[in-house]
Amino acid sequence: MKKYDLIVIGSGPAGLAGAAFAAARGKKVLLLEKESRFGGKLPLSGGGRCNVTNVLSPDDMARAFGKKGRFMLPALRNLTPEGVREYFSDRGVEIEVTDGFHCFPRSGKALHLVNALLDECDLYGVEKISSFKVEELLIKEGSVTGVRGGEKRFYAPQVLIACGGKSYPKWCGSEWGYTLARQAGHTITPLYPAMTGLQCTEEWPGLCAGISLADTTCCIDLPGEKTLCRGELLFTHQGISAFAVLDLAGRAAELLQTHSVLPLKLNLFAGTSREEWLQRFALWRQGSGKVSAGKILSEYLPKRLVPYIVPAPETPFARYSAENTRKLLENLTSLTLHARDTENFHKAMVTKGGVSLEEVNTKTLESRLVKGVFFAGEVLDLDGPCGGYNIQWALSSGALCAGQ
Repeated sequence: MKKYDLIVIGSGPAGLAGAAFAAARGKKVLLLEKESRFGGKLPLSGGGRCNVTNVLSPDDMARAFGKKGRFMLPALRNLTPEGVREYFSDRGVEIEVTDGFHCFPRSGKALHLVNALLDECDLYGVEKISSFKVEELLIKEGSVTGVRGGEKRFYAPQVLIACGGKSYPKWCGSEWGYTLARQAGHTITPLYPAMTGLQCTEEWPGLCAGISLADTTCCIDLPGEKTLCRGELLFTHQGISAFAVLDLAGRAAELLQTHSVLPLKLNLFAGTSREEWLQRFALWRQGSGKVSAGKILSEYLPKRLVPYIVPAPETPFARYSAENTRKLLENLTSLTLHARDTENFHKAMVTKGGVSLEEVNTKTLESRLVKGVFFAGEVLDLDGPCGGYNIQWALSSGALCAGQ
C-alpha cells in the first residue's frame, strides 16, 4: 500500500506549484494527471508566451478580482508577483517586464515555465503519473485518506485538488475537479465561460472578420453595470473578441442567463473624446469639404469597416447633414452592438464560478467540510482579468497549500 504526505490532482500551474513547493519542504508527494502530458493549459497561455504575472502588489492584484479578491490575500502575500519572478529567474527562466506591467519569460516560451516546475518536482522526488484519472476521494470520519482511480488506490492525509476548470476542453478543461469537490460535499457555483469572445446579433461584424482596432473600450450597456474593458478589438465571424471584450465575457455569460441579448457600447478610439472628434469635423468642413466622409475616415478606420461606421460615406464632408454628423459621432464613440452569446467553453481561457469560497479556509485553502482536502487555482470560484492575474493566483494558491 503506497502512502504519501500529499497527493496532488492536476498538473496545471496550481498543481505543479503545489507539488514542487511541498516536495521542497520535505513532503513525499504524488502528482496525478488525467492527460498524457503535464502542464495543463500553461503551455498555451498567451499564445505560447505566457503572461505569468505582473508588477502589482498583492493587495492591488486582489482588488482586480472584485469583491471576492480579499479571499486571495493570504496566498498572494505568501507568494507575491515579485516572488514568482524571482522563483523562475532563480531556476534559469528569466522573467522580463515587457511594457512596465506585464511579465513574460524572456525566451518567449511558456513551456520553459512548465519545465522549470517539472524539474523542481524531479529534483525533490515527486512521483508523477500521467493518464490517470482520479475517480473517488477516499474519506473516513470527516478526513481524506487518499484517492482511487480504477482498481488503484493511493493514500495520503492531504489531497490537493488543482484540476482547473471547464474552459478549453480540447486541451484539458473538464468538470473533473468539480466532481471530486462534490464528493467532499462542496457547493459548485454556476459555471460560465470567461475570457472569450462574444457572438453578436448584428451580421456586419462577421463581414469584417479579421479587422482589428488598437485601442477601444467596451461596456455592457445595462443599468448598474460598471464593467469597462479597454484594449484591442477584433471583429470575428460571429462577433467581437480580443482584450476589449475578454474581461467582460464572464459577466456577459452570467447576464445572458436572464437576458436574451445584451446591449454593448464601444468607443472605437479610446484615446479620443467626443469634443476632439467635433473639432476634427469642423476642420474637415473647412479644409477638406470636397472630400467624401468615407475617404477622410479611411485614414482612421480600416477601409472594410468604413461602410458600417460612416453614414453616407460618398457625401462630401462640407455637405454632411447634422443627422449624419450626429450618427458618425455616435458610431465612433458609443457604437451599439448586441451580444446574444459567448463563444462558450471551447474557446474560453478561464472558467467563471467553481468551488464556493465560503466552504474553504482563506488562510490555508483547506476544505471546511473535509479535513485534509485543499483547493488551488481555477477550480475555485475566482477569475481575474487578462494580464497575468489568473496564473499568479494559480501559482500562489498552489504554494500556499504546499505549506500546510
